Parts: sequence; structure tokens; C-alpha cells
Amino acid sequence: MAQHNETGKQGELEATRYLREKGYEIVAQNFRHQHAEIDIIAQKEKLLIFAEVKTRTNLSYGNPEEFVSYTKAKLVMKAAEQYIFANGWMHDIRFDIIAVTVAGTDLRVKHIEDAFS
Repeated sequence: MAQHNETGKQGELEATRYLREKGYEIVAQNFRHQHAEIDIIAQKEKLLIFAEVKTRTNLSYGNPEEFVSYTKAKLVMKAAEQYIFANGWMHDIRFDIIAVTVAGTDLRVKHIEDAFS
């Protein structure tokens, strides 16, 4: 597997660990609908979050969260709409970005709530 794929997997593992520590239940990972993928769907009480995880090992070109494009956000929202419809979710939702930075042994997780508003 390519190094960037390994880095992405590591970031998603850290993001799920982080969310669990914050009291979220991981409902689904890598949910796909047409051309869209949602990295993590998590629930805390009556709140469902759709999280896009971005992981970087080098900040020379910017922070991880800066790499979530408008197009990607729209795709995530479309997939979330399908998930909500398919599962009959009738409570609050939120779109978050979880930015993971890995530099050697230093690992940082930044949780940006309500990132697509």
C-alpha cells in the first residue's frame, strides 16, 4: 500500500480513537454513496456527526483542514443525506473535520465542529 494510504489509515484510526474518548459511538466508517465517501459517522446522544478526516505529515503546504474542498464538502453532504434517509434519522446532525498531523512521534488531532457552515 502506498505511503499516503498508510498515513490516511493512521489518521482515521486516531480520529476514531479521539471521538470515542470524547464519548461518541462510531456508527459507520468509510460510508460510500455514488462518488462520495464519509470517513466517519459517529453518534453522541441525539447528535449524528459526519466527519471528514484529513491527515498530513508535512505542513509546508498548509494545515490538513485546508484540503477539504467545496466540492468534497458537497459530496459528503450528499452522502449524508442518503444515510439519513436510509436510516430514518430524525435528530440533529453536524458536519465536522478532524485534522490529524503526524510528524515523527508527534501526533496532533484538531476537531473542527460544524465545519461546513
